[in-house]
Amino acid sequence: MEDTAKIEFAGKTYEIPVIVGTEGEKAIDIQALRQKTGLITYDPGFGNTGSCKSAITFMDGEKGILRYRGIPIEELAEFATFKETSYLLINGKLPNQAELNRFSVLLNDHSLVHEDMQHFYQSFPRASHPMGILSSMVNALRSFYPELQTMEEEINITVTRLLAKVRTMAAMSYKISRGHRVIYPRPDLAYTANFLNMMFDSPVRPYIIDNDVARALEVFWILHADHEQNCSTSAVRVVGSGRVNLYAAISAGISALWGPLHGGANQAVIEMLTQAYEKNIPVRRLVERAKDKKDPFRLMGFGHRVYKAYDPRAKIIKKWCHTLLDKLRISDPLLEIAMELEEIALKDDYFIQKHLYPNVDFYSGIVLRTIGFPTNMFTVLFAIGRLPGWIAQWKESMDDPDWRLSRPRQIYIGSPQYDYIPVEKRD
Repeated sequence: MEDTAKIEFAGKTYEIPVIVGTEGEKAIDIQALRQKTGLITYDPGFGNTGSCKSAITFMDGEKGILRYRGIPIEELAEFATFKETSYLLINGKLPNQAELNRFSVLLNDHSLVHEDMQHFYQSFPRASHPMGILSSMVNALRSFYPELQTMEEEINITVTRLLAKVRTMAAMSYKISRGHRVIYPRPDLAYTANFLNMMFDSPVRPYIIDNDVARALEVFWILHADHEQNCSTSAVRVVGSGRVNLYAAISAGISALWGPLHGGANQAVIEMLTQAYEKNIPVRRLVERAKDKKDPFRLMGFGHRVYKAYDPRAKIIKKWCHTLLDKLRISDPLLEIAMELEEIALKDDYFIQKHLYPNVDFYSGIVLRTIGFPTNMFTVLFAIGRLPGWIAQWKESMDDPDWRLSRPRQIYIGSPQYDYIPVEKRD
């Protein structure tokens, strides 16, 4: 196998090293390209640019493969807990029983947030989006817990603190936005059940935890725990390359995740279904509009930028989607529209040929709505799930011997040089 590629430019031939990953992926190493040739690469959206070497997540979009640290996502979703998955991503291996027990104790010990933080929450306008609040509050954690990166133990505590407190902060933001009393975490409840209780328990209606509901949410988090170098993960790495503290890097990831083309896609699915219901648009009409190249309408929750085969996460969350719908028997016109849309799309030749299968966002939006989460909390739930992946990526980048401050190049297309014109002489 050749370990170099050749580039011909201006009558000269240059040999460029080729890097091969453990799964056979190949990349041209262009670190010295500009120095050797005077050229840079042009790649809007970085769709063909490898920004790092990583041992965390492997995905193959053509084959529909997703693995965390080598373990297939299907196995983790069936057998693992979210705590185990988080430990795996962050530490590089599954925990033994003693490690898992210690991790659980640390998560419980750090689940409370400083009481003064409630005053910050109360200062946000009631209409504020929970993602904006969460990003701000995660950044503010540095002020309350400033010790960072001096010892390995402190890094571990900071990591655990984030995993524990983000869940509590998310539930707190929801309760305060509704004008309800904040529910504190309980030491007798597991990670996911604790979050559900903090979200939905109230003095007038105690929340009864359903094991299937808790497991569906846990699987949702496992499926979203990492996804290679996506928009928000890249943001965490880019911001982290400036050697900022972990809280600031995670805050940047939360902000990046907020967008409707990234973490907000599952919310966009429900908003699309809501519009169809309120305007009484037939599902067949939605499908026709999606096929029309002249129509700017997009069918949210179908297709994926990376997966050209069926999204492996969608297969898993689809099962839980139908499990909850069958069990809870919720009468919801939006869910009925979604199921009709799924049935049509899975049989339609256009969608099959274009690989426009229902993706993880389509089913996860339905799952979260079925559980009872308000639409504006969907992306926050995504952020809780993605948190261990962000932490793992930040930690890996901090230990990377090839670390460099992120500083992309550009192709300048502005005006050429011209002289300054005094104001009285300008047209």
